[in-house]
Amino acid sequence: MERLRQRLEAAEKALVAFEKLATIKNPNDVERDAAIQRFEFSFEACWKAAKQYLYDIEGVDTGSPKGVIRSCREVHLLEDEEAVLALEMVNDRNLTVHTYNEEVAIKIYKNLNRYNNLLHQWVERMKGKVME
Repeated sequence: MERLRQRLEAAEKALVAFEKLATIKNPNDVERDAAIQRFEFSFEACWKAAKQYLYDIEGVDTGSPKGVIRSCREVHLLEDEEAVLALEMVNDRNLTVHTYNEEVAIKIYKNLNRYNNLLHQWVERMKGKVME
């Protein structure tokens, strides 16, 4: 349970940093690329917190980000539409290595505000369940 608390705390810290850049209206190239980088580490922190949550609280052991998302939907941490968005988020996360491609970077950036909101909700729901 202590590991879960640490992971949730790390996810919250990552999200604070991510939110600062994810909500910029007309970012320059550096701001956009920095936001995408923060998205990467925020997503990693959140899905790993969810993986730990599933293991500690729900008794579910799964290893991949998509598996964690599907399991979170099954235990009602994510609604169906949120799970679909989260799976899209994994696909964008996998594309972040191609941010040198301007079109890919612009496409990913356009989704960051939605991803930011979803990641915040996901972490808050886990925290709420842990505190019960």
